Amino acid sequence: MRIGFDAKRIVRNGTGLGSYARTLVNDLSAIAPADFQFLLYAPDAGKEELRKMVTTDSNVGWSYPGFLSDTHHPSLTDRLRGAYWRTYGLPNDLLRDGVSLYHGLSGELPMGIKKAGIKTVVTIHDLIFLRHPEYYQWLDTKIYAWKFRKTVAEADRIIAISECTKNDILYYSDVQPEKIEVIYQSCDTGFKKCATEEKKQEVRQKYQLPGRYIINVGTVEERKNVLLAVKALRQVPEDVSMVIVGRRTPYADTVERFVHDNGLGNRVKLLHGVPFADLPALYQQAEAFVYPSRYEGFGIPVIEAIQSGLPVVACSGSCLEEAGGKENIYVNPDDEKGMAKGICNSLKGAEGREERIARSREYVRRFEGNDVASKVLDIYKRLL
Repeated sequence: MRIGFDAKRIVRNGTGLGSYARTLVNDLSAIAPADFQFLLYAPDAGKEELRKMVTTDSNVGWSYPGFLSDTHHPSLTDRLRGAYWRTYGLPNDLLRDGVSLYHGLSGELPMGIKKAGIKTVVTIHDLIFLRHPEYYQWLDTKIYAWKFRKTVAEADRIIAISECTKNDILYYSDVQPEKIEVIYQSCDTGFKKCATEEKKQEVRQKYQLPGRYIINVGTVEERKNVLLAVKALRQVPEDVSMVIVGRRTPYADTVERFVHDNGLGNRVKLLHGVPFADLPALYQQAEAFVYPSRYEGFGIPVIEAIQSGLPVVACSGSCLEEAGGKENIYVNPDDEKGMAKGICNSLKGAEGREERIARSREYVRRFEGNDVASKVLDIYKRLL
C-alpha cells in the first residue's frame, strides 16, 4: 500500500508547516503496518538539515521530478517547472508509482488527482488569507482562495488542525461537516528533552543572550503582532529582555524602529536564520514565551514552549487557547497593559507559575506523537 505526501514544506520550512509534516511522517512510519510504504514528493531536495530530520526507514522514500538535473541545486527554470509539476504534473508520477492515496500536507492537492482515481486527504492549517486578507497581496488572496475551493471539492477527507480552522472551512465553503475531521497538530517531542549545559552555553555565547529574557518564535510579520510584546516590555522589570526568533519581513523594520525610538536597544534582540538544532536551548533558557499573534490556525510554537517548560502569554481571538489550554494567559491583541501584566505574572518567582507550567505540560500531551499519527492512519485505512 503506497501513500504519497506533498513534501515541499518538509524540505523547505524549518517551522510551521514543515514541522507538522516531518513529525507526522516520522510518527506514521513508526506505527504503520508492514505493507504500508510512504513516498515523499518534493520539487527538489531543499535544505539538507530539514531533509535529514525525516527518518528514512525502509518504508519511507523520496521522489523528485524527472526533469531535475540537480535535485540539491535546482536552477530558476527547474524551480518554475517544479511549481508547475506540483500543481499539474504530479498525478502522472503518482500513477506511475502505484500510489493509492495522496495526502496534501499543506492545504493543497494537485489538479486532476480525483480524475486520476487516487484517494485524497488534505490537511488545512488555516484560512487566514480569507479571514484576514489585509495581510496578503490582493492577487495572492485570489489564487489561494481558488486553490482552497478546488482542493476541498476534490478531497475525499479534510483534516482541520483545530476547531477554529474547521469552523472557517465550513464558513468559507459548502463542504459538508462530516467530510472534515479535527485532528490536532502533532509536535516534535524533541523540545521535551533538556538541552545539555554544554549546548546551552554554546547557544548563549553564539547569540549573546541576555541574563534574563522572554522569547518569541515565529515569522516576524504584522499578523503575528510581536510589537505588542515589545511595547509591553516597557512595563516589565528592566533586567528582563526579549529575544525574537524568526524569519524577517518588512514588519521587522517597524519593530526595530520602535525599539530604537524607545531606548530598548539593549533589551530586544532579533535573531533570524537560527537552525532548528538551537531552538530547544533558546527556549529552555528563557523565563516565558510570548505569542501575541492576531490569528493562527493552531500555533505550534505555543506547544514547543510548553514542552520546554515555559509559561505562555498569548492572544485571544483564534485558536491559541486550544493549543495552550486554560492554564496559560490570553489577552486581547491590542491590550498592551494586559500583555505586560501577563508577562510579569509568568516570570520566575511569580505566584503559581510552576503549577501552571506542570498542568500545561499535561494538557499538551494530547498533541504528542503516535496518538495523532494513529488517527491519521485510521483515515487512510477507512478510505482504502
